[in-house]
Amino acid sequence: MSIAELSDGSRLWFKRSGHGPALLHIHGSAFGHRNFEKMTPLAATDFEVIDFDLPGYGESRSNRVLDGMPALAGLVHDFIHAIGYERVHIHGTSFGAMVGLTLAARHPASVDRLVLSCFLARYDGAARMMRSTWKRAAMESGMEAVADLTSVAGFARGFYEREDAATQLSAMRAAFSQTQPEAFVAGTELIERTDLSPLIDQVRAPTLLLAGREDNMTPFNPAPSGFGFEQIVARRPDFALQVIDECGHYLVIEQAAKAARVQRDFLLGGP
Repeated sequence: MSIAELSDGSRLWFKRSGHGPALLHIHGSAFGHRNFEKMTPLAATDFEVIDFDLPGYGESRSNRVLDGMPALAGLVHDFIHAIGYERVHIHGTSFGAMVGLTLAARHPASVDRLVLSCFLARYDGAARMMRSTWKRAAMESGMEAVADLTSVAGFARGFYEREDAATQLSAMRAAFSQTQPEAFVAGTELIERTDLSPLIDQVRAPTLLLAGREDNMTPFNPAPSGFGFEQIVARRPDFALQVIDECGHYLVIEQAAKAARVQRDFLLGGP
């Protein structure tokens, strides 16, 4: 585990695991790097995996104004180069997928292959309403309450029948508790004002979209005001798409082994 110091004085916590082509994980808006703690050991058998915390998560802090998705993607671009890479594979999930898409569109030389799981390029009204309840919970009740609220929308119904469900929910509360409520709210408000649909055509990296069939948080086909996987695939039929059954929004947790296999085949140039 290390701290990367960027030229502007920002300090980002990160760790590396495994050996092979470099794969950077970009986490969602409440977890920090623990979002990928089930997938990292699986991916590390074939890749050098870099897990890190965005500013406001864990020990990571930034001195720059991160007032839009391009600014956040620019920080990730600078981080990649600060830790010694010119080009990496990217897997971003949820909020991290929005960052990854922006990074691939605006800094194409830094991205080899791109995996984007469970996100909306533009939120619809239902997603905005859902997030408004989480913001209020974050500021009034704390991040453990946010963990419980997001779990209701984030996991498939069958997840709660699993023997490991209670353990996983406890781990989520612990992960969320490491996030500053203000950072979560700021990230949520950034999501709400972001429309990435104009960037879809600018992505040149080979791209895999990973979806959970029971994702109620960022559904495959949102309401007309939103822009989801169905609309992305219609515009970019060259993007690969995999939908994982019995799986909700928290795909990298709920079906980590299946997701890791699909990701491995794609990143190593398979089908």
